[in-house]
Amino acid sequence: MSKPYVTILGKAVRAAARLRGNGSALPGLVVERIDPDFIKDTLASLPRGVVVISGTNGKTTTTKMVVELLESQGLKVFTNRSGSNFTRGVAAALLGEIDMLGNLDADIAVLELDEAHAVHFVRTIPPRYSLILNVMRDQLDRFGEIDATADMLRAITTSTTEAVVLNREDARIASLKNSLATQKVHYFGLSNDLLETFPSDDNMRGGAKRSNTTPANVILTKFTDHLATFWMNDKEITTPLKLTGIYNVFNAAAALALVLAIVGDTTNQKTLIAALAEVTPAFGRGETLIVGGQPLELVLVKNPSGFRLGLKSFSPAGYATMIAINDNYADGRDMSWLWDVEFDSLRAGGVAKVTGIRAYDMALRLQYDEVPIAHVEKDLTKALRRFINENKDQPKRIYCTYTAMLTLRRELGKITDVEPIG
Repeated sequence: MSKPYVTILGKAVRAAARLRGNGSALPGLVVERIDPDFIKDTLASLPRGVVVISGTNGKTTTTKMVVELLESQGLKVFTNRSGSNFTRGVAAALLGEIDMLGNLDADIAVLELDEAHAVHFVRTIPPRYSLILNVMRDQLDRFGEIDATADMLRAITTSTTEAVVLNREDARIASLKNSLATQKVHYFGLSNDLLETFPSDDNMRGGAKRSNTTPANVILTKFTDHLATFWMNDKEITTPLKLTGIYNVFNAAAALALVLAIVGDTTNQKTLIAALAEVTPAFGRGETLIVGGQPLELVLVKNPSGFRLGLKSFSPAGYATMIAINDNYADGRDMSWLWDVEFDSLRAGGVAKVTGIRAYDMALRLQYDEVPIAHVEKDLTKALRRFINENKDQPKRIYCTYTAMLTLRRELGKITDVEPIG
């Protein structure tokens, strides 16, 4: 339980920030400055402890899946729903859930954490469970080379007290087992037929393709449009999915493996699969809004693997396409990774609008792949307005980096219903 005066002050700052439209993490930053132990003290009472989910790609949607799957098993779950995956985001989310005395009504906390911030978090709050999704060359200006990121993820696993869930198909992630002593280790994985669809960072760059024989608790064996089949508990289970994006299907295997590790033999598999079938994408991760009677999809892209899978997931046929690329701190400053993505699939229909701080870098990349571009406009608000007005009768899709996505969602919130994230 946190100190009452900290709770009252934090809630006041949160209310003021929401009225002024400030960032969702601001109240958390204030509370952390006043009481550095706020998160630790508040989470200490949870009977099932803390779960940390980290990795380069897929954290937000996987966290959303895990929360809804655990709720299907009767657990009360606290999570940082806003997707702000720094510790101040966790603190801000807690302020929205605790009562005026600082009490949190939950059984377990499921937290999405940025790799670098997770390292500091687990030093003071060791998680009972952790899930490590993957490691890609992402934001090299922040984290350095990929092995440095893997070391951050290793710190999460070694601080975990009960069970760790690892991606069998990512060699750097699977090898984290070698650093563990007493923790139980669970795996999620792919059938051999799907390895090329979901390449690891090394395989994406021409490394040797690998077939992993390590037993996995959950294996994605096949998928088609909105149907997925998993090998789980010694049998195949096929379920429809509302999730969009093929990358989210593999994330579903990760979520299932983690929930099985937490709930164990008391898992109600029927309700678990029924809940999975109803999960929708997290904000900006294949999220669909309705603008002027037409769907507008937001697809987050932040590294070559994510952009490649996004392009593979969504057919451009019949859609007007916009690409919005920023290079703010949260996006990563180094945009050279755009040259590791093939944009051939956009060639036939072209791109209606390219925008963002690095709009001209993106336009140059598209020109090298001979993708026609109708218009370049660095200002996101102006570009969005023109994109909508010039394509009124078409479905629309926007590929966007993180801060571009936040700006676009804010602008879209002025003209249509947009789910709040903070």
